[in-house]
Amino acid sequence: MTSTKLLRGRRELQRPRGPEDERLPLGRTTAFGAQHVLTMYGAIVAVPLIIGQAAGLAPERIALLISSCLLMGGLATCLQSLGLPLLGSKLPLVQGVSFAGVAPMLAILAGDGGISAIMGAVIVSSAAGLLLAGGFSRVIRFFPPVVTGTMITVIGISLLPVAINWSAGTTDGSPPSNRAIALAGITLLIVLLLSKVGIGIVSRLSILLSFVLGTGVAALLGMTDFSRVGDGALISFPTPLAFGPPTFEVAAIISMLIVVLVTMTETTADILAVGEITGATITSKRVANGLRADMASSMVAPFFNSFTQTAFAANVGLVAVTGVRSRFVVAAAGFIMIGLGLLPVVGEVVAAIPEPVLGGASIVLFGTVASSGVRTLSKVDFGNSMNLVIVAVAFAFGLIPVAAPDFYQGFPSWIQTILGSGISAAAVVAIVLNLLFNSFTAGTPENPNNLGASPVRVIPTAALQMLREGDRMVNGKMVDSEGNEVAAVPEHHMDDIRELIDTGEITHTGQIPKVLAAKGERE
Repeated sequence: MTSTKLLRGRRELQRPRGPEDERLPLGRTTAFGAQHVLTMYGAIVAVPLIIGQAAGLAPERIALLISSCLLMGGLATCLQSLGLPLLGSKLPLVQGVSFAGVAPMLAILAGDGGISAIMGAVIVSSAAGLLLAGGFSRVIRFFPPVVTGTMITVIGISLLPVAINWSAGTTDGSPPSNRAIALAGITLLIVLLLSKVGIGIVSRLSILLSFVLGTGVAALLGMTDFSRVGDGALISFPTPLAFGPPTFEVAAIISMLIVVLVTMTETTADILAVGEITGATITSKRVANGLRADMASSMVAPFFNSFTQTAFAANVGLVAVTGVRSRFVVAAAGFIMIGLGLLPVVGEVVAAIPEPVLGGASIVLFGTVASSGVRTLSKVDFGNSMNLVIVAVAFAFGLIPVAAPDFYQGFPSWIQTILGSGISAAAVVAIVLNLLFNSFTAGTPENPNNLGASPVRVIPTAALQMLREGDRMVNGKMVDSEGNEVAAVPEHHMDDIRELIDTGEITHTGQIPKVLAAKGERE
């Protein structure tokens, strides 16, 4: 009897506790996991490429950065999806290097801090994030859509000059090259064509495939150099602290702390989104465990030559598209990334991709980041509030480093590091102004000034007399209470159209545009 109960208990333990705990056959698990890796591969290798080239690293050192980021992304993904006590949401979330940190890291490099200063800033800021994780729900209120949308948009716009310099072949100080621009244009065209293709998997892999096809075109034009690929060991664990021990600079830490708060906000949103998609139960404890996994991975990452880790929203979308909700599929993706990180040749191949190819693809990649910010801003109420002013001023400060890189040259170095990064500047301004106008409302008039107020609108009284109960605007068209379109007719044609309706020559709305077109031709 006892053995029967034990057996029943074991079976109970093996049953999925939720849809995210579903176990698929090994072959399907591996295949779906590989699809996750392919979906985010272009994004995860872009960050080490940008930082490595900005730091002036040799190709083999950039390859090391890429391998390290793949390895760390895989470890972080396994921690997030499989979990440990107090660590990991146990949801299908793929982790990787955050784009949010690129602009501040470039500012740190510009301030002569070097990669060691970046690593130190990531360690300290991630440790602070780890301490905040349990009570982050009390901090997240300072990051409403008006703040996060502004910051994400500025991230994308701030990165576009990098893509443009890659496209022109000017990162080494040489003048723009027509051949480089042509290659970047071809790569961009490849991305657009692949994105247009109706096959879902091809469209989702457009960035990665553009790297491959664009490099193929570059090879035909004699613009590639793979001579150093394969020089290293076949299998190698990335050397810990390969760029020296971390250094700790206050301004760099403050700059990266802002990034950590942004990534924690993004991860919280991703956890909630994937919970809704999979039907998993999301509690505050689960969110806190997910944030701790993010921050713990980010804190360890610099010791293995990587940067701040966060959940990838693109892979959340993939879960929704495929309907595969198992966290073990994402864990398989993590193991695949770990394997790729242990193969130096993978990083060497990526490091050898010509800059114009990277530039052409990154125009779409970075532009998509900016577009995501615009989508977030679409949730903001811009009517009769100061949100318009908040976004306007934050955008202006965020784009100063893009429009005038030397603007803060005469300021102290710590100000250069913080405000010299578009995202840091935009974040500081957006947070402060949001508190000033939306949290501390004392002194803010009920009807704001003309900058923040909605425009005054009027319509003729005659137009009101023609409306019926339930008429409304949908996608730029007038429809009635039953959803039927109400045709818009120029005033000088109204009598003619009414007469045709009365005589029965016009029996449905679809005929009216044809009649108007015919009248226009006769006139």
